[in-house]
Amino acid sequence: MSVSAEAPPVPDPDLPGPPPAAGSPSRPQSARPLVVTGGIAACAAAASGLAVLTTLTAIGWITAPHVGIGNGLGGVLRTAALLWLVAHHVGVSVHGAGHISMLPLGLVLLPGALLVMAGRWVVRAGSVTRLRHVGYAAVALALPYTLLAAALALASRTAVAAPSLLQAIIASFLLALVAGGLGAARGLAPWSRLAGLLPPRPRSIVMGMGGAVVILTAVGAVLAAGSLAVHLPEVKLASDALAPGTGGAVLLLLAQLAYAPNAIIWAVAYTLGPGFAFGAGTVVAPTGSALGAVPVFPMLAALPSGAHPGGPGWVPVAVLAMPYLAGIFAGLVTVRIAPTPVIEAAPLWGFAAGAAAGVLAGVAAAFAGGSLGDGRLASVGPSGFGVGLVAILEIGVTAALTAAAANWLILRRAANRRAHDGSAPGSDFPGPVLAAPGVVDETDTAGGHRIYVNPWAAHEEGPADD
Repeated sequence: MSVSAEAPPVPDPDLPGPPPAAGSPSRPQSARPLVVTGGIAACAAAASGLAVLTTLTAIGWITAPHVGIGNGLGGVLRTAALLWLVAHHVGVSVHGAGHISMLPLGLVLLPGALLVMAGRWVVRAGSVTRLRHVGYAAVALALPYTLLAAALALASRTAVAAPSLLQAIIASFLLALVAGGLGAARGLAPWSRLAGLLPPRPRSIVMGMGGAVVILTAVGAVLAAGSLAVHLPEVKLASDALAPGTGGAVLLLLAQLAYAPNAIIWAVAYTLGPGFAFGAGTVVAPTGSALGAVPVFPMLAALPSGAHPGGPGWVPVAVLAMPYLAGIFAGLVTVRIAPTPVIEAAPLWGFAAGAAAGVLAGVAAAFAGGSLGDGRLASVGPSGFGVGLVAILEIGVTAALTAAAANWLILRRAANRRAHDGSAPGSDFPGPVLAAPGVVDETDTAGGHRIYVNPWAAHEEGPADD
């Protein structure tokens, strides 16, 4: 696909907003084919990520040459390429240890941010002006990016470590497609205008799901930080046992920051109830923990290890109540954005928002765990299926009940206002039936015509419609 360099960009009619003023000057913009811009952007994003990781690897090789990075510049480059693949959540098979898939999710932010920027550049350089063409821009970026990832997976293989070629292809393509697509869409319009394109019902479900996810993430972050603060002496002892030195301490801090998203997701699994494991036959849950030997890593010293939860007795109760709070918020947001006069439909939409948040929690839990070899630590982290199922039940059912109650209150208040105005059904008012502002009619089976009142109509500008 290519865009003519002769004609100026045409605004997307699907995007809300005023049309350009008549007679406004416009300059024609040169445009490259999307195949070319996608390839250039993919190379730039991959090269930028590799440059950052090569710098960090070189610092580690200089400050701590005993870590097994390799000899000379070739070893540094191969290790940096391996870290670049790990940043895309590509598992590595290590000789003598087994498959390593317990990877830091924080590293995904580096290629993700670069791909978002690349997607925005593809839209601008390719003069993409239609929202429906964003998918083409994302694919044009993802395909060459996947080829680069596959080449790096083959080039970084050594006798000690071998990344998975299949995972490199799948993970890099999905990350480039999603992050590049988001960046391309953002290059056309702000998020607020893009969200306005959604109908009220899907927008209410998405916003309800987002509200629940935000609450779960905030609770997980607070819980992880609190556990780290409580076990600060143990964390310090683990850091002293490693004796990393000045440069090594900086790299150790960066490694812990990279694993911070994993810790937050583990804390979310903890609040949901299933908890997580750190090896075969272990469990860390609000009702108690049973742990075996743990590797010497400062963040792992914050894991609760007692058979019974420590602290006041109300703490586990408050922790387990957080998912229900997220479900309540999801139900309120869903109905507040798009209430419905169909009473039995409100719980359905509330459950849809809560279930979507539960599915997202399960997917995040599946990516936050993995294996640390073929031995006892072959199972580390939460179970994606278990966390997702419990989250759907807890958040989804709570959101459904909350949505039903909130929707009933909204309709009751609207009926009271109509009765107060003398336009309630059954009165002598001969006109059409008035619906509450913002109510989405799911069936439109009411007799006669239905008028939706816009409370902001008096403030809108523009000529009146005769």
